[in-house]
Formats: sequence, C-alpha cells, structure tokens
Amino acid sequence: MRRVCLTLPTHRACPETIRAMAAEAAEGARRFRAEVHLLILDSSEAPVLAEHRRTVAALPPAPGVVVHHLDETAQRDFLREVLARSGAAAPERLLDLMLPSRVSYGACTNRAFLFAEALGCESLHRRDSDSRYQQLDGTPVHPLHHELAALGRPAAEVAGQVSRSRLDPACAHRPVALVGGSFVGEMSVDVAEIRRLDPLVYEEVIGLSLPDGYPEIWRANLIAEAFRGAGTAPFTGDLTTLTTVSPTRVDMCNVALAREVYGRVPLPPATDTIGSDYFLLHLVHDARLPGVLHNRHIVNFHTGGRRSDQGFLAYQLRFTKFLLATPYLHAVYAGTAAAGASLLDGDGGLRSSAVADLVRESARLDPVENAGRLDVVDRSYRKLGGRYAEAADFLAAHGERLADEVRQDMAEFAVLIDAWPAVVRAAADHGLSARDVA
Repeated sequence: MRRVCLTLPTHRACPETIRAMAAEAAEGARRFRAEVHLLILDSSEAPVLAEHRRTVAALPPAPGVVVHHLDETAQRDFLREVLARSGAAAPERLLDLMLPSRVSYGACTNRAFLFAEALGCESLHRRDSDSRYQQLDGTPVHPLHHELAALGRPAAEVAGQVSRSRLDPACAHRPVALVGGSFVGEMSVDVAEIRRLDPLVYEEVIGLSLPDGYPEIWRANLIAEAFRGAGTAPFTGDLTTLTTVSPTRVDMCNVALAREVYGRVPLPPATDTIGSDYFLLHLVHDARLPGVLHNRHIVNFHTGGRRSDQGFLAYQLRFTKFLLATPYLHAVYAGTAAAGASLLDGDGGLRSSAVADLVRESARLDPVENAGRLDVVDRSYRKLGGRYAEAADFLAAHGERLADEVRQDMAEFAVLIDAWPAVVRAAADHGLSARDVA
C-alpha cells in the first residue's frame, strides 16, 4: 500500500488545524487507498502541547490513517539516533541545525523529511498551523486530492488528467516531483500595514526581496504581486496545470514533494528567517522537474500573537533576516537556473554535491551589500514611526550580528547538504513503527 506523510510543524495552539488535517488524511486514505501518516511535530509550550495531546486523543479513528504527535524531546531522541547511525562528522553540530533553540522554518520541515523517510513514506505533504481549508458547498477543499493523484507518476501519464499542460515535452518522461497551490486571504508576509502607511516605503522595502537587474516595469509588477498568493477569489472548481511550477505560485502551507527531492537536498536550517523554506521549490523548478499547480488554495490568516508588540518585533526580525539572506539565496538560484537539468544525475535525481557547491560559494559574497540593506530598512522604518521606529532601534543595535548570522547560515547549510544523503539513509535504516512515534 502506498504510504505518505501529511505533516504539520507547529509551535502554537492550533487544535482546529489538527482536526481539519485529520479529516483531510481520512479523505485521502479513503479515496486513494493510501496509508496516510499524519505527523504533528510540536514545539509548543507545555499548556499548548497538552491541549494538542487532548485534541489528538479525541480524533475519531479512520481506516488507513496513522497519527503521530511528537514533542521536541521525542524529536531530539530520534535525531540523535539517526545522526549517530549516519556516521556523519560532528553529529552534535548537525543536531543543532536540525533542532535549533530558535524558530527555523527549514529545520522543522527537515525533521519531517527524516521522519517520513523512517516511516517508509514516498512523499511529504506540508500544511501550516495558521491556515484553513476553503469550502465548496459546505465541503472542505483538500489539496491532498491533487497531490496523491499526480505525485510520483510519469508526467506523460498525468498529462491526460489535468486541466491543461504547459510542460516541455522533453520533460514528459520524468515523474511529477512537486504538487502545490497557493493561499487566499491575508498576505503570507505581514507587511500590509507598511503598504497602508506609506506605499513608497513599501515599494522600497519589498524591492529588497527581488533580484537585481530586472527592468523597472517588471520590478513594479513583482512588488505589487509579492506575498499576495492567489488573491481573495474563492474556490469554485478545479484547475490543474502540468508544468515546471514557478516558486512564486506555491506556498509552503500547500505543497507536496516526492522523496526523490527531499531525500537528496534539505532546506536551509536558518533561524529567525522567513522564506528560507522555499529553497526546494526553486530547485525543482530550475532542474526542470515536472510539477502540478492547482487552485485548491488554502486560507491564510495571521494569528493574534503576531499582532502583539512582542510578536511584531519577532516578526520584523525574521523579515529583516530574510531581506539580508536574499543576496545569498539569489546567487544560488542564479547558479541553479544556469545549471538547469545538469543538476540531475543519470537517474534523474538531484545532485546534492552540485547544490552544496553553489551554496558554499554564495557564503563568500561580499557582505557590504547587506550594510546598505540594513540602512534602507532603518531609514524606512524610522519614516513610518511608532513601533516601526522601535523595531529600527532594535535592528540597529543588532544589525551587524544579524548580517554575520545570515552569512553563517549559508555556510552551515552547505555542511548540512554534504551530510544529508548519509543522514537520510540512516533514517530509512532506522525505521519506525506506528508505536514508536505515536
């Protein structure tokens, strides 16, 4: 029986999301006769963790669905065993990259990759805690339907079952490596207030997230579309496209990847850096691996914690680190775009060594550019005033450290890529039963 992993990494209260994902898992298992492992990787504080345990315990049993809810202690124990088994150098250093003390969007998903491998799953399907499913005529619209229908199958077979195909025929023999959609509702990055306060400041700050060299008219369009997902139009019917999926059309709350992708290359384990978990979307696109883009967009919303003063400051830190990381990431993406299908080996799998070389080279970039980026953020936030000026004070006091961290994050990412194939094999050899991780 086909075995897949539907995962929810979380560090905040989300009992409604857990219940909704359990229903998605049950539907997927029933329709596709699959064994769906619902994997909840929980980094929440004790009261929230206890609430989640009660939620999981109350889930109705569903044929073909196995639920795993792991706190950080259980995750750490598993990782220690796998890293020791892998024979990789400096396992404690790798453990810190896999389970850092600070928020890391890439690291939490990397842990899910390894658990999926240990469970014998052939794909990983990720959702987020701050999202909900759309409905059509009172019925939830689940992305898992399209993910299980296409992922891992030769693109030529999938071509007749999608609404349209825009895939280069030369890629039709390759299996579908990614299936994804976007979101509707609030922007994925909480910058709407900046746009409302001062559109010109918004354009200058968001412009820092774009690669250099775009004509001004293109930059204006990209800034206008940035972080907006699929807008606000509700779901009225399925539209699926077989293509090499643009990373800008997929959100990490609504994506599925074949193990042939994440089994070769992990995500950047950067801490306090939004957007760092989109790396594999770029890699799949640039390597010309087929994907399916669908319109079962998930509803995005911002939690109350992000609106608090403490949450606001934490988010501005993560957003600024993302802006500082973009020169390094764009350097890598330029290299992967130039490499194209040469990123693949003779078996059609990603060559992790080629990716590691590009990441390692990016870490050697001149850091002077980031000093200028910090100046733009500082000037812009002080112009906005209020709590943005307070954030500017914080960022000014820590800016040099943040710039150093971003550069170090890329160097550490290269180290993790080097070790990743051995770590993945160790996870698979370790194996897990339902009892081990329930």
